[in-house]
Amino acid sequence: QVQLVESGGGLVQAGGSLRLSCAASGRTFSSYAMGWFRQGPGKEREFVGDISWNGGSTDYADSVKGRFTISRDNAKNTVFLQMNSLKPEVTAVYYCAGGVFLSRLREQYTYWGQGTQVTVSS
Repeated sequence: QVQLVESGGGLVQAGGSLRLSCAASGRTFSSYAMGWFRQGPGKEREFVGDISWNGGSTDYADSVKGRFTISRDNAKNTVFLQMNSLKPEVTAVYYCAGGVFLSRLREQYTYWGQGTQVTVSS
C-alpha cells in the first residue's frame, strides 16, 4: 500500500514558477512509476507527465514539454513537478499517482493523492 500527499500548490502570476512535491509512504515507493495529472474546472483529468521507477525515463504531454520537469528522490520517497513559464490555462488541481508501468492513462495508476490546487493569474 502506498499513500501519496501532494504539496506546493498555490497562486502564482503568469510567467512564474511552482514546484509541486508528492510525498509517499510505504517501502515500495521506489518500485513504482509515478505520474502527474491535472483536472481543470469542468474538464476531464488529463495526463501531465510521468517518470519511471529509477528516474531513467520520463514522458510529457505535448502541452507542457519544455516547461515542466518531473524528477524523483527515492531516498526521500518524493516525486517533484517543476513548472516554469506558467500560463493561466494550466490552472487546475494537480494529482500525483503511482503505478506499475509508465502510462498516459489514468486507469493504469493504482494509487492517487488528494491533489493540490494550482492557480495562475493573468
